[in-house]
Amino acid sequence: MEHTGSSGWRITADTSAQMLMALYFHDVAGLEGAGLPAVSAAEPPIRRADPRQLTAHVGGPTALRREWENWWSHLVKEDTGASTALDPPAFKAFDGSPALQLVMQAHYGAATTWARERKAEYQREAQEREASGRSKLISRLVQDREMELGRDARQFELKLIELPLHEARAWYVEPNRMILSQKLIEDEAAYRSFVQPVVELLV
Repeated sequence: MEHTGSSGWRITADTSAQMLMALYFHDVAGLEGAGLPAVSAAEPPIRRADPRQLTAHVGGPTALRREWENWWSHLVKEDTGASTALDPPAFKAFDGSPALQLVMQAHYGAATTWARERKAEYQREAQEREASGRSKLISRLVQDREMELGRDARQFELKLIELPLHEARAWYVEPNRMILSQKLIEDEAAYRSFVQPVVELLV
């Protein structure tokens, strides 16, 4: 989903295949509270598999948490196309993160299936939003701010990354992206409470 204004602003909304995979590994390993932003667990829930035995000889859960947080920080900051590719079965790109590499090797198949299902669900939801007009809410926020200021919006780009998170909220990642629960848009007041301050900052 993309919205572009006459003054050159651009807002895109999509999910992220790599972040979906990261979310699966986060939840399957029980890494609650890990990463910045520390997003909530996924929905539908992912069954946990205790990683202690699997990672015991490479630093255990402490090392796993640190390695996952490092990967997550790259995913949050970078465009998904520039992120480290997941290359099964060896995941050579993660040789420097042996605990995370072992979790990936153990759960890659289930993670891929789960992520594929969530991506398909997101695409169906996006089509429903377009049909219902809910997808235009973000454009309305910009237009409302333009009217309030009495001028066109400045040139800006905002990327909304929507994930199937249990907690209906959003996290602003400076300078130009937000991570949102994809169900947040179902509650216009809640959506506005998280997204409007960012739009006001950028417009």
